[in-house]
Amino acid sequence: MVVRKMWKFPVRALQRRPASSAQSRTAAGVAASYNNNSTNHHYLPRTHTPSQHHHHVSPLPSSSSDGLRPTITTPTRRTVSTTTRHTSSTSSSTTTTNNNNGEANNNKSTSSKEEETLSVAGDGYLGKILNANVYDVAIETELQHAENLSTLLNNTILLKREDTQPVFSFKIRGAYNKMASLPASSLSRGVVACSAGNHAQGVALSAKMLGCRAVICMPVATPSIKVNAVRAHGGETVEVRLFGNNYDEAAGEATRLHFEEGLEMIHPFDDEHVIAGQGTIACEILKKCVSQPVDAIFVCCGGGGMLAGISAYIKQVRPNVKVYGVEAADAAGMTASLAAGHVVTLPSVGLFADGAAVKTVGSETFRLCHKYVDGMITVDTDQICNAIKLAYNDARVVLEPAGALGIAGMKKHVEENNISGSTFVAITSGANMDFNRLRVVSERADDSERSLEITIPETPGAFRAMYSKIWPRNVTELTYRFNTEQEANVFVSFQPLIHVENDFEQVMEEFIKDDFLCTDLSDNELAKTHIRHLAGGRSNAHHERLFRFDFPESPGALMRFLESLDMKWNISLFHYRNYGDDFGRVLVGIQQNHGPKCEGMNRFLQDLGYKYIEETNNPAYEKFLR
Repeated sequence: MVVRKMWKFPVRALQRRPASSAQSRTAAGVAASYNNNSTNHHYLPRTHTPSQHHHHVSPLPSSSSDGLRPTITTPTRRTVSTTTRHTSSTSSSTTTTNNNNGEANNNKSTSSKEEETLSVAGDGYLGKILNANVYDVAIETELQHAENLSTLLNNTILLKREDTQPVFSFKIRGAYNKMASLPASSLSRGVVACSAGNHAQGVALSAKMLGCRAVICMPVATPSIKVNAVRAHGGETVEVRLFGNNYDEAAGEATRLHFEEGLEMIHPFDDEHVIAGQGTIACEILKKCVSQPVDAIFVCCGGGGMLAGISAYIKQVRPNVKVYGVEAADAAGMTASLAAGHVVTLPSVGLFADGAAVKTVGSETFRLCHKYVDGMITVDTDQICNAIKLAYNDARVVLEPAGALGIAGMKKHVEENNISGSTFVAITSGANMDFNRLRVVSERADDSERSLEITIPETPGAFRAMYSKIWPRNVTELTYRFNTEQEANVFVSFQPLIHVENDFEQVMEEFIKDDFLCTDLSDNELAKTHIRHLAGGRSNAHHERLFRFDFPESPGALMRFLESLDMKWNISLFHYRNYGDDFGRVLVGIQQNHGPKCEGMNRFLQDLGYKYIEETNNPAYEKFLR
């Protein structure tokens, strides 16, 4: 391998087409920084023996000759541990892999060591990644210091901002590298791909840059925003073909075009050129971290292309850096495959993190991940939503669910292992957020929110007494419905005081001490997904009138509203949810004691000072709450 020639490819790429000044500076900077050793030191690994615990690397000499070849460090082969640590009812777990450099490795024969060295060198991925052609279309993305995340986790957190690529996703790297490697005869026939997401946009833009025909097969039900994005990136050379009711049927059409029309298939992850293209992310990370340590990199994993590429490079250049893959708990194909020791096809996958929802990982990506990856981490929907919020706080970007997996896995890893003082990199892999998902993200992003079911006596003043035990904590939701003359059930969500240790547990103890039965529903998926919206339901409360109240939302506003409802009539329904609006909205049912008409209640409501609308005759109330 000739190092000097290896690093010049971005400059040659720039000479093939005009680029904007910003793109030119970025791409030229990548090439120049690797060639100009007087300003940046770029490391190549030394060989080491299994007894070495610290891996040292030497800088590339500025007077390197054409005959200089890098020495490949042989990483120890990894096996997946069968031990899994469960942390929640959603089966979110971390599966670790073991680096077996104990006696077994020390006792290896010389011949077996040589065979392993040849095996690693035979992968060829170091050279493929270094020579990957990506900077015609991709940019060298920022490695951003996340100040808020660093403070929260008590570690140095760096975000590799792949969401800032021209297609808002890392996928452009692998797609272009694959297509640019094709011979002219293949490009003249055209390419085909099946994707309803980021890979489709990467292929479309690559086809536009290379001037070749591309057919993108997408399911008929693909949202129009994604279809239009592919068309916008591809222009006249790209045909979007809507086919079938699901991904498998669309993939079948893409396969047919490959065999019948000779179109070159551009696989989203299980291809060595695609893997090598994604691996260039690792080159950029290590280039930016020459003068500082990196303890671990957390990588989103769907089919495994990016995880395979990054781990293959890291483990051959700076093998002491840990590489972890992160998957959604309901789409953990790589986790299951590594645990089984072979590729496993999942019966179904969850689609919240749809950009990483893959039933069957690639055979080549599995092989590389099995060899190089240090562990897999699975995260649930709440952890993903919280990661989206945390990324927004630092980067002011709304990541798509799959794009936030790296942050979610990193946060879980730090908290589970009580780590501080380390340096971690999380890949923010995409920001093609479906706008309809924002409602779910907002609802589930707050990991500080805790929920309780409280049983209170159906006596005057019991509702206010219950609320007074939570005050002054911020209540985000409060639902109550009259059930029987003896007791009522209340669903309440609030944020415990962050400066008080075990504050939530203290609140529960206060309720129990005063004979209020309560149940923690904070991790109850049924309660969070459905019951919180259905709590209450129908009631046989007599002479009930229903009112909607609005009040300016501010700290303490709900408490002031409850104190104003100091009246002789019984509250039979109460619902409040903080949606982040400037006005709080409360639905209140009040029982009259003197039949359908009560002038005293009317005067009380007028004197209350809050805007209200009576909904007693609303058909929705009659159908669902009476």
